[in-house]
Amino acid sequence: MTSSLNAARRLRELAEVRDLVVDVLVVGLGATGTGAALDAASRGLSVAAIDAHDLAFGTSRWSSKMIHGGLRYLARGQVGVARESAVERGVLLRHTAPHLVRAAPYLLPLTPAVSGGQAATAMTGYRLGDGLRMAARTPRRLLPGPSRISAERALALAAPLNRDGLRGALLSWDGRLVDDARLVVALARTAAAHGARILTRCRALELAGDGAQVRDELTGDTFTIRARAVINAAGVWAAQLNPDIRMRPSRGTHLVLRPETLPGLRAGLHVPVPGESNRFALVLPQADGRIYVGLTDEPVEGPLPDVPQAPEEDVTFLLGVLNSVLEVTVGREEVAGTYAGLRPLLAAEGRTSDLSRKHALLTSAGGVVTIVGGKLTTYRRMAQDAVDRAVRLRDLDAGESRTARLPLAGFTPGDVRAPGRLAERYGSEAESLRALMAEDPALAEPLPTGITGAELVWAVRHEGALNVGDLLDRRTRIGLVPADRAAALPAARAALEY
Repeated sequence: MTSSLNAARRLRELAEVRDLVVDVLVVGLGATGTGAALDAASRGLSVAAIDAHDLAFGTSRWSSKMIHGGLRYLARGQVGVARESAVERGVLLRHTAPHLVRAAPYLLPLTPAVSGGQAATAMTGYRLGDGLRMAARTPRRLLPGPSRISAERALALAAPLNRDGLRGALLSWDGRLVDDARLVVALARTAAAHGARILTRCRALELAGDGAQVRDELTGDTFTIRARAVINAAGVWAAQLNPDIRMRPSRGTHLVLRPETLPGLRAGLHVPVPGESNRFALVLPQADGRIYVGLTDEPVEGPLPDVPQAPEEDVTFLLGVLNSVLEVTVGREEVAGTYAGLRPLLAAEGRTSDLSRKHALLTSAGGVVTIVGGKLTTYRRMAQDAVDRAVRLRDLDAGESRTARLPLAGFTPGDVRAPGRLAERYGSEAESLRALMAEDPALAEPLPTGITGAELVWAVRHEGALNVGDLLDRRTRIGLVPADRAAALPAARAALEY
């Protein structure tokens, strides 16, 4: 079965699903939901997976794009969570998505604000993290170990650093996604190739253990999807479908700086937050030249918006932390865009930044399995655990999970990666995009961030994009900068008609 997702397939499968009883219905098409759809479908189960909006519409597109080994959790004594993170990072780097995930360097600048004792503690943490890498059997050729480097070398990797009193830096490595939303698209398409029905713009109005009342958000039509097992993977919105769940979401804000803002920044930065222990802001140069600066961790009260906004106090805070290590101050006018995501944390005592990121499985009295908590890095294990629970609960005829070794759409082995931007985003499918450009040279013209018209057409034909928001805000990330989004709108509209 083809992995292509498009409007015609959606309509066909919407008609089919009304007359079936599927083995598993998954609600939510972020990383965990698409991961659950793939896990179940690859075990031979029939699957329908729905979302009120689009693939990666929620939290899964608002991350720092990091696939990390859990060092932060190790520092808090959450050894199990840290180990799980390291193992899942290795799965992505080695077996399932080496075309989308690779090692990236990070510097912790040793400024006068970082004492010798703090530097020693941080290096001990990095070495413990390297121990987790070894325990997870991730080879050093894929993820180098930490080291202390001189001020001269630190400035070669991060020219914007303030030279005054700089004693060098601690260099560490971790996993980085080229794009978190592209990971979700790859998961959804791989699930589709295994027979899963991936249905965007289908809102679950009511969940039960044997299915859901659903509304097609494009037509307003309501219908029932019947299922032997139901998995609620709606993330931070899971409690809206299961009122027994108590969530305590937190907001993480990022700034988006234009490519010319910090010239010579070739590595990410871990910047200590003044007055905090073991809390850092991240400065993350992207493949498209933009730079992301994050991450806040603030509790969110009241109704949850579909698209959270970054408050001005978060912007001010992040600029202050960033400028604490720079030679030249970055002003508010140089922030070209912002984004904020909501973390699906279970309610507990303490600050949201201190709450455990271990995922939890909850089963309602009616038999709905809800998966909450966790983080992007461990999506696969979360999905596996949710499907395992559903299989046991409903005595479904399914084998063991296969996803730890199941390559995702576009898979290219890590040791045969082709160079270039298209290969970094599309892996083995880059040649198909080049063929599109050869057929119509106008599709090769670059848009903001270097995205081409061919990529927009590909997203409509093969990645389930139904409107300009899907194209600009999720299949590509042009929309993170409003001015770039406006410039690319005509091309997006043309791609929908191509």
